[in-house]
Amino acid sequence: MSASTDPHALCDLWLRRYRPCAAPAVRLACFPHAGGSATSFLPFVRALPEEVEVLAVQYPGRQDRRSEPLIDTVDGLVEPLAEVLRAHADRPLVLFGHSMGATVAYEVARVLQRQGAGPAALVVSGRRAPTTNRPMTVHLYDDDRLLAELRSLDGTDESLLADPELLQLVLPAIRNDYRAVGTYTHRPGPPLDCPLTVFTGADDPNVTAAEAAAWAEVAVAGAPVRTFPGGHFFLHQRPAEVCAALVDTLAPLLPVGTGGTHAT
Repeated sequence: MSASTDPHALCDLWLRRYRPCAAPAVRLACFPHAGGSATSFLPFVRALPEEVEVLAVQYPGRQDRRSEPLIDTVDGLVEPLAEVLRAHADRPLVLFGHSMGATVAYEVARVLQRQGAGPAALVVSGRRAPTTNRPMTVHLYDDDRLLAELRSLDGTDESLLADPELLQLVLPAIRNDYRAVGTYTHRPGPPLDCPLTVFTGADDPNVTAAEAAAWAEVAVAGAPVRTFPGGHFFLHQRPAEVCAALVDTLAPLLPVGTGGTHAT
């Protein structure tokens, strides 16, 4: 059996389990932002209760998958990830995605629902609803303008942006991911029947309050919005608050008495 069809090999390829749990109450699959990687969710691993097993998604073309070809469409990411996550449905599975990751997580949730294995919940963060119509052409920017865009979002280490050699390594993945979300088109279909929660930053230049609220259009039960102080990368600026909100969201799936976040 090849790595492309072996479920265990696929899981090892796409998911990082930094704190494996033998019998988790819930599994939280976390999808990174454009240019991001699985390690961006290490603060979640440290802060969330042990009953929550974090499955951090690692896209191709970065970190330990740097030698693999990049995937420049949302659909290209969704197909293998839905297959991988279906293998983890022996426990309640919650999907969490930030920015580009929110779009990927949403489409994975749709695929799983069509297959009769829908997630227990979906949490989208830092991303406008897929039904909103705002063109995105960042992938067409030249390098200088792309760097200015990254600086404006205040989510990338300035030391990285100032290092030409490091930039050569990371810019292709960042541009690739912006291309994936910039060319994404939402296809109408049945609304999600799992609970959907929206996290957004009060000062996020990429998501207005109306665009965050519009996620309710794709969920049977609507989509409550939780607004945090900060911009696009509020989850990096306020990880303890975001993790506490996640625990609140996961509460129906956790054992009675499960507390808030652990100390970091």
